[in-house]
Amino acid sequence: MHVVDSHTGGEPTRVILDGGPDLGTGPLAERARRLAEEHMGFCHAVMREPRGQPAMVGALLVEPTDPACAAGVIYFDADAVLGMCGHGTIGLAVTLAHLGLITPGSHRIETPVGLVTVLLEDANTVTVTNIESRRVTAAANVTLPDGSTVTGEVAYGGNWFFIVEPSPLPLRTENIRALTDHAIAIRTAANAQGIGGEKGEPIDHVIFQGPSTRTGIHSRNFVLCPDDTYDRSPCGTGSSARLACLAAAGRLQPGEEIIQESIIGSPYRLSYQPGLNGGVIPTLSGQAFVMGEGKLFFSPDDPFRGGISSPGEAAA
Repeated sequence: MHVVDSHTGGEPTRVILDGGPDLGTGPLAERARRLAEEHMGFCHAVMREPRGQPAMVGALLVEPTDPACAAGVIYFDADAVLGMCGHGTIGLAVTLAHLGLITPGSHRIETPVGLVTVLLEDANTVTVTNIESRRVTAAANVTLPDGSTVTGEVAYGGNWFFIVEPSPLPLRTENIRALTDHAIAIRTAANAQGIGGEKGEPIDHVIFQGPSTRTGIHSRNFVLCPDDTYDRSPCGTGSSARLACLAAAGRLQPGEEIIQESIIGSPYRLSYQPGLNGGVIPTLSGQAFVMGEGKLFFSPDDPFRGGISSPGEAAA
């Protein structure tokens, strides 16, 4: 399996160029469903230790249905197939440029949730124009097991987010474990209480928002991903969902640019334009760097060829 690894703001992306499962043809949403329902063993083997790591996102290159697209891609992590991935799209564009498959300029990428556009500014800098994003609920109340209530916004940016502002804990790296545990509790409770998208879509990410201590930075976030790890980048789909919330609340005007930083300080430049269906069209700019290129091997004699199971999960 031929792969190229990059990181976007510290968050790794593994682009799978060949050797993935046969998902057939048709809409990417249908092929993503097949990956989730029939080939999660592949996702585990590629993303989990010892080959991968908890924070890594896979980008499986597939044939796009639209021949005008530079690539089709399905994103996944160790535990879920994703609708879209902002940091992964930045990493994908830089990887395609590294391979000589695209040059600086604008290119369309087909994802399971729709077409996105990447502007490759140089070898490392990419601006992504995401799908239309929207706020669904302005103030959703989630009751935690201890009886306390957390209020947050439910929004969609290619994945489903529960956004809490202000953060219940200071957004400092020494609080990452506590932030992770609290976010897991919120997501578990929100899904158990049926809080999510308009059609019952479950929450897969939780965001805690707060101020930054650095001059010129609009805000800082902590983002919990579906595999229970935190996003090292500011999260592209999460930033898109946040833009939808800021716009809906009248806190940010179309075209107004802000800088959002992650829990480890890596930045995205963000702005939006009004969408066609009441949401916003987000743009996010960041940098990615290729870290390595190689092949993955899956020996039949390797007892961990399918990846190391998550804690509490039965071994394969």
